[in-house]
Amino acid sequence: MKVGSVSAGQAGQASRRASGSGLVSACWLFSTVVLGTLGILLPAGDAMAQASFTHAKGSSSLAGELSGQRQVDPNAKMIVTADELVYDFKRQEVSAIGHVQIYYDGAVVEAQRIIYDQNAKRLKAEGGVRLKDRDGKIITADNLDLSQDFADGFVRSLRIDTPDNMHFVAAAAQRSGGDTTTLTNGSYTPCEPCRANPEKPPLWQIKATRIIHKEKDQTLYFKDATFEFFGLPIAYFPYFEAPDPSVKRKSGFLLPKFMSSSNVGIGVTVPYFWNIAPNMDVTFSPMLTTKQGFLMDAEFRQRLETGTWSIRAAGIQQADPSAFSGDPGDRDSRGLLESHGKFNINTQWYWGWDGYLLTDQTFLSDYSLANTGSREVTSQIFLVGQGDRSYFDARVMQFYGLTTYDDENQQALVAPVIDYSKVLDHPVMDGQFSYNFNFISLTRQEADIRATSASFVVPNQTNGATNECDLTLTNNPAQDCLLRGMAGSYSRLSGQADWRKSVTDSAGQVWTPFMNVRVDVAALSSDSENEPWLASGDSQLVRAMPAVGLEYRYPFMSVEKWGTQTLEPIAQVIVRPDESDIGKFPNEDAQSLVFDDTNLFSLSKYSGYDRVEGGTRANVGLQYTANLNGGGLVNALFGQSYQLAGVNSYSQYDMANTGAESGLQDDVSDYVGRLYYAPAPDFSLVGRFRFDHDTMDMSRVEVQGNKSWDRFSVSALYGKYDPQPELGYYTLREGIVGSGNYKINDQWSLSAGVRYDLALDQVDYTTLGIKYLNDCLGVALNYISSYTENTNRERDDKVLLTISLRTLGEAGFSTGLGGN
Repeated sequence: MKVGSVSAGQAGQASRRASGSGLVSACWLFSTVVLGTLGILLPAGDAMAQASFTHAKGSSSLAGELSGQRQVDPNAKMIVTADELVYDFKRQEVSAIGHVQIYYDGAVVEAQRIIYDQNAKRLKAEGGVRLKDRDGKIITADNLDLSQDFADGFVRSLRIDTPDNMHFVAAAAQRSGGDTTTLTNGSYTPCEPCRANPEKPPLWQIKATRIIHKEKDQTLYFKDATFEFFGLPIAYFPYFEAPDPSVKRKSGFLLPKFMSSSNVGIGVTVPYFWNIAPNMDVTFSPMLTTKQGFLMDAEFRQRLETGTWSIRAAGIQQADPSAFSGDPGDRDSRGLLESHGKFNINTQWYWGWDGYLLTDQTFLSDYSLANTGSREVTSQIFLVGQGDRSYFDARVMQFYGLTTYDDENQQALVAPVIDYSKVLDHPVMDGQFSYNFNFISLTRQEADIRATSASFVVPNQTNGATNECDLTLTNNPAQDCLLRGMAGSYSRLSGQADWRKSVTDSAGQVWTPFMNVRVDVAALSSDSENEPWLASGDSQLVRAMPAVGLEYRYPFMSVEKWGTQTLEPIAQVIVRPDESDIGKFPNEDAQSLVFDDTNLFSLSKYSGYDRVEGGTRANVGLQYTANLNGGGLVNALFGQSYQLAGVNSYSQYDMANTGAESGLQDDVSDYVGRLYYAPAPDFSLVGRFRFDHDTMDMSRVEVQGNKSWDRFSVSALYGKYDPQPELGYYTLREGIVGSGNYKINDQWSLSAGVRYDLALDQVDYTTLGIKYLNDCLGVALNYISSYTENTNRERDDKVLLTISLRTLGEAGFSTGLGGN
């Protein structure tokens, strides 16, 4: 056995090798390593042989440049082992014979015989040829015959396996023209072979009489191709092409998508992807429908040095608008213009935009152009900054509803809303000092007025709190209707500063004094249709709310054999003047008021800036926590709030009646409680309750549980909310929402979800799904049934099918099953 070792520097100029950039690049890698290695087999004194070796390496280097191959280590050692090394001076052949193994820069070449013919300038490898690159690529063949410059060659019984699980097999491979390789009777699949039965057909594969790889085009051409699934042919294509599997972006057609509905008919989309540049592309997604004609959809995307942006346009001239009779889609022309962008200014700041222009509310859903269940879109321009202890956010926003009952004149244009907050990194009077600002300016063309009773709802509308109030049906609009959004313009600047300090005394009691001051300045231009909730005309408002307070906690801890428990009484007193100008300030951002354990000890329980809690108030509660040895965690909180002096803000109603029937409207509030139990990391149960302070009846309850096993997980939520007619909820709301997921094995999973409306005694949302996912194929089938939020509360049933083929793309189908 002969063994040799030499550095690449000693052998000559370093060559380049392939790094997984394509089918033929793998062949180049083989020949590059083999030819480079053969250089050490040449006699040192043979100038012709050495010259031939150097020339061959120069050719491989050029080939490497064309195919994007990686640079080898110039200091790497080449080691050759063989039973015999032979140099035939007469034939000008260098041969390594018998159990040939060549090691170079992490790659290993194996064959029974490797021959380099200097006269013909050809390389031959025979008998169990195998190459394993350091990147993990494996090439096997019976024999190989290549020209020195790799312009042409022939390989018999070729198989290529790449690290990213792409597999090519062919009876023979022919290389010609320097950039074209043809596989005869070949197949391609990204699926791994079955370990228990390697001869079993892969999950899916493409077989073709010829697979042609054009390197310069980075394209694979399949001729007389058959798509097989589990070894069974399911589709035949006389011809089709696809990007080289290693190519991340390449122009060409994508897999088709299908949809079906009663209004549109059957729709077929065959997207075309145009790779304009490495950082720029366009996807054309034209849809041909059987009832409405041709819809054009195109999206342009570009990546720049600091961010990305995109723009999308879609439109159709409908052949049969009457199919949407009574809905927003009953019009000739429908369309969409959409754009998004986000750019980094530096490591702390970024800006961007989201933009939408739509002809009508239901265009996206009617043609399945948006995510299922989208209820609104937001056009905005934003600037955001994030520091270690500060945050800035500025936005201009326009909202657009996607349901049939949305009136776009009632949507606000917010231009702008600005938030800034800062926590000082050094103490002030030994405490923490923070401040924040909020500025908002909004305009709305038409008032958004909602009914507090079904008696005053616009006829044929039955959607609960979303129902529009018919002013002709009431003699007292202020009592029978709510003003959810004012008509006109409104601007407000709010500033707030907060100081607090926690002190623990020798007895373990925690005392937290705090101070807070809030100032609001507003300008209002109110239309007459806001009356009687808001006075019409122009006005300027100023409001200040200083507050001082003290919070007290005294945790009692007990250590037992079964675990530890802590009982902690909490008391908080806040002293401040009464809230001023109630009803003069519009309430646009503080309408959502839910009194529960999460805001029991909040300085103000309102959700926004337009309202601020006033008067002297005490919040008290008792918290219990137990850590059970091997039994998990238990946490409970029970408390109440008291108006001690001054005017109770929650009893003084604004244009939206915020505070009414919240549990805070009386000087002695309702009781709120929380019970949390987590016996194990994979199981938790939490309940939140509100009890009437007189009768102890539960006026609000939410119970949520989550549990997971090895392959199964479930979650459920039960909610019950008493009627709140003064807020527009004039019926009992009670229901259960549940979902589950079962992972059958590593590939198959099932999912289900249901929402049961106990108050209406009906299931109003159901979803069922089955999903298969492995290394080369993904299939998801989902059924969704829900009630559309329109005037007739119709049920909408849909089936969604998505198929994803690795390296080829994704295809989908959706169909509506009709409503009832």
